[in-house]
Amino acid sequence: MESKAISNLSSLVTNDFAEAVELIYKSKGRVIITGIGKSAIIANKIVATLNSTGTPAIFMHAADAIHGDLGLILKDDVVICISKSGNTPEIKVLVPLIKSANNKMIAITGNTESFLGQQADYILNTFVEKEACPNNLAPTTSTTAQLVIGDALAVCLLELRGFSSKDFAKYHPGGALGKKLYLRVHDISSVNQKPKVTANTSIKEVIIEISEKMLGVTAVIENNKIIGIITDGDLRRMLSKADNFSSLTAKDIMSANPKRIAADAMAIDAKELMENNDISQLLVEENGLYAGVVHIHDLIKEGII
Repeated sequence: MESKAISNLSSLVTNDFAEAVELIYKSKGRVIITGIGKSAIIANKIVATLNSTGTPAIFMHAADAIHGDLGLILKDDVVICISKSGNTPEIKVLVPLIKSANNKMIAITGNTESFLGQQADYILNTFVEKEACPNNLAPTTSTTAQLVIGDALAVCLLELRGFSSKDFAKYHPGGALGKKLYLRVHDISSVNQKPKVTANTSIKEVIIEISEKMLGVTAVIENNKIIGIITDGDLRRMLSKADNFSSLTAKDIMSANPKRIAADAMAIDAKELMENNDISQLLVEENGLYAGVVHIHDLIKEGII
């Protein structure tokens, strides 16, 4: 029932939607979003989405507004009122007060003929035939429709502002999401040790280097440039094939031209490269020179995976 209601929303979109987007986009003020009951909870979510995508927004509870919180609304602010019926007592008291201050008002309502619908400058119609609640009482389908319209507003404004993933990262610096947007390979690899051997390094020294640096891998370098890689797996395969490896050197068991990644690449790119090639480590380069190792465990630790 809810999915059908969402599908029907596109047929309810009028020029008011586009004009409401333009109004908010061109506004010098903030967006004040108000509602009561379940609509107030939806209003809070829309506020959070707008704030995180570049449109300053504030929640104002409709009941609190008529008891002092109207002071939140400044001259250039745009007000969005959310109400399924558009006729709740709080809305009937609040709307004239908003109108008297000459703030532009957008209604998100399922009843365009309601008091709110008639008083609003723009109407975003969220009509639903029936709530998913079997008694047709608990706000379910109606609040889902309100949420979708709020997301549509946010996305349109995001596109108008040219809001990029870099901008998004500024507003989401914490947690796994933020790290995916700003964490670079160098931020991880720089704290790791830098295992390295030359082509002529003995196998014994290769084993010691891999063991001491504890990354399960070592780069094989020449003039500080990567020419190969040796992993724990390469050592195991060598032991299973050779009866005597005392005369072997790094160049005999290394894999030439290994996968590598630039130090300034995003950590999320390292994750994709590892997954696409079914590997656990990547050698890191900076200006064409060996700069370290990034391990899949590093990405897991940082919450990238």
